Amino acid sequence: MNTQPAPVPARTRVIAVANQKGGVGKTTTVVNLAATLAERGRTVLVIDLDPQANATSALGLRPRRGISLYPVLTGAADVADIIQPTRYENLNIIPAEIDLAGAEIEIARQDDHLRSVQKALHRVLDASVFDFILMDCPPSLGILMTSSLAAADGIVVTMQSEYFAMEGLSVITDLIRRLRENGVNPHLSIEGILMTMYDGRTRLAQDVRDEVRNHFGDLVYETIIPRNIRLGEAPSFGKPITDYDPGSKGAQAYRDFAVEFERRVRAKEAQA
Repeated sequence: MNTQPAPVPARTRVIAVANQKGGVGKTTTVVNLAATLAERGRTVLVIDLDPQANATSALGLRPRRGISLYPVLTGAADVADIIQPTRYENLNIIPAEIDLAGAEIEIARQDDHLRSVQKALHRVLDASVFDFILMDCPPSLGILMTSSLAAADGIVVTMQSEYFAMEGLSVITDLIRRLRENGVNPHLSIEGILMTMYDGRTRLAQDVRDEVRNHFGDLVYETIIPRNIRLGEAPSFGKPITDYDPGSKGAQAYRDFAVEFERRVRAKEAQA
């Protein structure tokens, strides 16, 4: 696969990495896609929207009260004051904190609450500092996730090769349809579907992969993220896989994914 850097995106691309089901490689994908894009010279902002703050800790930061998108959503802070550097060049983060769990209630009280995340990111988008903003959405279908999708240009859906995977995808596609039809985000679409934690030795994994590809066609990324022990270990050391074990199969898979991801972004921009 060609690993030469793609042209810089014409504008900041906001990508939500989402699945209402937990444990499907969502946070792992956000952290490692961000790290590999940064490695390729892209400027990346990760937004951790999960109160568990796993993306935050996986990039070597500790959650701190008041340092998250929560005070920005409530008007108590400016987004520029919340963005934190990581130890990796080109890679910054808006961390999460436990108080994000209360954001659902606060956002619900606001007028036009489905656009609250979009409004919070307004200054960042106007500044055009970042090539990509990657949002790690909470594993639920609450207001915070819905508002995040309303702010996104596209969605990367991560999924395991397991029973009920297609059912989860149908929930996401239905939510996208409603956001489009209601005019909240009329251009929202699935950027792609990424198979994660894939074990090609099992018949089930192969069957689910084939079923998803038969149903969604080219929306499914060619890259498949394997089940890899080193990928599972890296977050406990506060490192993306490209730092923790750069020669591992997991690191190579995410490098391949970054190339494919950028290629798709470039193709969409060319069509726009």
